[in-house]
Amino acid sequence: MSRINKILVAIAFSKYAPDIFNFAAQLATDLDAQLVVANVINIRDVEAISSVESLGYSVSTDDYKKDVTKERKSQLGELAGKISFPKEKMHTIIKVGHPFDALLKIIEEESVDMVVMGTKGRTDLEYVMLGSVADKMLRHSPVPVVSFRKK
Repeated sequence: MSRINKILVAIAFSKYAPDIFNFAAQLATDLDAQLVVANVINIRDVEAISSVESLGYSVSTDDYKKDVTKERKSQLGELAGKISFPKEKMHTIIKVGHPFDALLKIIEEESVDMVVMGTKGRTDLEYVMLGSVADKMLRHSPVPVVSFRKK
């Protein structure tokens, strides 16, 4: 088995996000690995804003992406501020796209060795065992995926 040098933690801002982040940071500490913190702004949300904009309402897709990116950077900064992981070994990526595709691209671009993510995203539907992104990642990721589930 090759050494784990870089861990991607996918944060979807579910209620489990702080626990997922803490788990990934502890794992990275234990393995002396770098931590890539990623969030994907779902392209479907952007397209919905674009549809409303095209109807003549005074909303802007660009403003939406800029505002959401700013808000999520702030939220990720708050999460990072609550742990003792070395800031020089961590960086944040926020992308717009289909979450599964964007995460695969980050794995490739960042040469990630492992992914840590929750089993469900923002919806947290009780009757669904795995969210669709987690399911796809577990089946198609080119690197090991550790799924975090709070007891």
